[in-house]
Amino acid sequence: MVSKAYIFDFLRDLSNNNSKDWMDDNRDRYHNAKERWLEEIDLILQRLSKHDSFFTLFKPKDTVSRINNNRRFNKDRPLYKDYFNCMPMSGDDNFARIAIAAGISWSFIGGGLHSPDKENLDRMRAAIDYDGEVLKEILDKKEFQDFFGGLAEDKHELKTAPRDYDINHKHIDLIKRKNFTATTNLAQKIVVSDSFVDYVEEAYLILRPFTDYVARALTVE
Repeated sequence: MVSKAYIFDFLRDLSNNNSKDWMDDNRDRYHNAKERWLEEIDLILQRLSKHDSFFTLFKPKDTVSRINNNRRFNKDRPLYKDYFNCMPMSGDDNFARIAIAAGISWSFIGGGLHSPDKENLDRMRAAIDYDGEVLKEILDKKEFQDFFGGLAEDKHELKTAPRDYDINHKHIDLIKRKNFTATTNLAQKIVVSDSFVDYVEEAYLILRPFTDYVARALTVE
């Protein structure tokens, strides 16, 4: 078994030589790095399944994206991503219980509701309108603040109140949002450590009250 440091060695070289020719010449390295990442995901899924049977629905390969970038609408993107990810989501899921990216330009762990469609955004706002104090209490907990620092910045947040909401609503800071995610940067030394699975489990358990709130909001008819 190759070390987890091998993953970053490969991704760093890929980042510095992002071309089809280089990838073709290093295809074996790519597969070795990917397989090592999948082995780590397998351990993560086993651990998280002790808390939620949802994670038993996935094989490691079901949770990763292709390394090829989608350049259909952005030709300036490099051909290949310089990170591996893990996002256990079924076809019906609208939010992430846990999301991980480990690489050179992008490394984080988090979860939540990202870029929802209008229907799910409306549901989330309606939930906050009804019992936003519950969400506030979750977000204000010390362990959540210490680990994630609150909700992630939302660059698409509205500058004023959305239609049907008063600008003086007591939870307008949340209602104006278009994304409801919590993330924290993921250092390479954590990923390659022997305690990485423990770290992911800790992140998941801290995140879970928040993602449970999102789940309830999106299932209200």
